[in-house]
Amino acid sequence: MSTLTTNYLGLQLKNPIIAASSGLTNSLSNIVELEANGAAAVVIKSIFEEEIRLEAEDNFNKMTAQGFVYPETMEYFNYDEMGDPVFDYLKLITDAKAKVKIPIIASVNCVSADKWTDFAKRIQDAGADAIELNLFVLPTDLDRSSDDNERIYFEVIEKVLKVVTIPVAIKISPYHSSLASFIQRLSRTGIKGIVLFNRFYNTDFDIHSLEFTSTNVFSTPAEIALPLRWIALMSDRVDCDLAASTGVHDGDGVVKQLLAGANAIQVSSALYRNGFGHISLMLRQVEQWMKDNGYNSIGEFKGKMSQSKTYNPAAFERVQFMKYFRERE
Repeated sequence: MSTLTTNYLGLQLKNPIIAASSGLTNSLSNIVELEANGAAAVVIKSIFEEEIRLEAEDNFNKMTAQGFVYPETMEYFNYDEMGDPVFDYLKLITDAKAKVKIPIIASVNCVSADKWTDFAKRIQDAGADAIELNLFVLPTDLDRSSDDNERIYFEVIEKVLKVVTIPVAIKISPYHSSLASFIQRLSRTGIKGIVLFNRFYNTDFDIHSLEFTSTNVFSTPAEIALPLRWIALMSDRVDCDLAASTGVHDGDGVVKQLLAGANAIQVSSALYRNGFGHISLMLRQVEQWMKDNGYNSIGEFKGKMSQSKTYNPAAFERVQFMKYFRERE
């Protein structure tokens, strides 16, 4: 009988499928249903840095309205009494921990290390098993170098790690000038995991009304290629776990990412399209593949197709289509 257990962020998971941060993970009822359908962990929908900062500033302004406040006042500032959305976010973590047995991972969408990082301690106190930092700095500022932009990641990690003891993961994009070196350096900061890759809101506009719209809201199976390549390239070069995200829509996709070296796989679009029961189907597909290929555990094949272990490591370095163009001549 095959076992699907895996370890991610030091957490023992019953299988490698994690419900990614999305609107689907924003309610207690959905979290309960996700567990019932086989999800091994849930990343709660992100709270945004701006929301945390606005609530903190509003509450501090109320305290200082009557005049001088001693610095020690901030030591007794009760974040639990904040209103929406911060209080509700902490309450969802606490309620979920009381209702389900699977790990609950909080998520913070951030762009700086300014004024919000102490809130990570409140997330820990609410009962979260881990924190995922969804961090991306859009490089549009012409006065900032790539080093300036990447320094923010390390500042955020440093400040968060100072206030929490639970595992911290960071979810990043592929848009970095030296991605392999960047991922490796991140892995050596003390974080427990890196998620490859986050997926962004894409701006579009209607050519008739000239109104802004969104496009490509959900991923497609074709989008697995990018994270698959980088999981395979980096799985034996980092000092932390790797989780795959984007483009995994079936059991085959889960198997591919495990073969590449992922510890866990985050899914979202497949659940939007197919419902929560799709997790059970994906798990059955993984189990059937393992049975057909004689594997009893994920550890027996995890990373087998990573660059350092595969029979053809050069395959991950090729980026041009020369072979296919030559065949058409």
